[in-house]
Amino acid sequence: MNIILVPHSAGRGRNISLSPAQLLVLALVVLVGLPLLIGAVSFKVSAYLGPTAGTREPEYVQRQAALLINERQVIEQTRRDAELHLNALAQRLGHMQAELLRLNALGQRLARMGGLDKREFDFSEGPALGGPEPARGSSSMSVPDFLKTLERVSGQIERKSERLAALESSLLDKQLKAAVHPTGWPTEGGWVSSGFGHRSDPFTGRTAIHEGVDIASRFGSTIKAMGGGVVSYAGDKEGYGCTVEINHGNGYATRYAHCKSALVRVGDRVTKGQGVALVGTTGRSTGPHLHFEVLRDGKAVNPSSYLKSSS
Repeated sequence: MNIILVPHSAGRGRNISLSPAQLLVLALVVLVGLPLLIGAVSFKVSAYLGPTAGTREPEYVQRQAALLINERQVIEQTRRDAELHLNALAQRLGHMQAELLRLNALGQRLARMGGLDKREFDFSEGPALGGPEPARGSSSMSVPDFLKTLERVSGQIERKSERLAALESSLLDKQLKAAVHPTGWPTEGGWVSSGFGHRSDPFTGRTAIHEGVDIASRFGSTIKAMGGGVVSYAGDKEGYGCTVEINHGNGYATRYAHCKSALVRVGDRVTKGQGVALVGTTGRSTGPHLHFEVLRDGKAVNPSSYLKSSS
């Protein structure tokens, strides 16, 4: 018997000649060896799988499912932690924004109080910044560094806010003192016709203490408050005629006498420069003028240092 072997690649086939005896041996090998080989393979597979082969696959699936559940829990916890951090950052950012708005408003008030140029100190605009381009290779800020910087800036904002608030309080206190402190000139024009201290009384000719200054002025012209305060007296007073008295606080009071009439009543709040009476000649007076007094802790002091000429 001839067997021809033909290769896949192009080429000539090989012719193998077998005798009847060789052919019989080959047939026996095939018929006996092939079943043995199949049985051996089947035995190995059965031995590997064994009687628990049906239960190993569910155990593997269960382990994988448990791993997936654990991973999902870790991811969910990470998500919750990230949300907490974001919420905390959002709260801090909101607090900083509120502080910045308050600082802007405070800065605007301080600029007005200090008489600063609005064009130079415009708190609605960001400050001018600049500088050279960073060198190559500079790295971005890490999350921990960002959080530290955010905390530091927040602290700086709070400290500066406290300092600005203290500065505002100090400026307001100075402004209030300036507003109530009696200074200026109480009449529309006029001149000092009699000073403070010893003088000859115009009615008796005797030496007497004059506890104020007389300012000769046009009859019926306006008498202005020398400082802000509360009207403590408005009416006739013996020797003074029609009189207005204003309490300025801090132990200061002013008195305006010989008025034609009062323009305010007791309890009225007045501001510096506000009209409180009209020049007259009531009481012990020889002509239209204002008798002006400054009292410190209830005692008359020389008004000259408080008067600033209107001319």
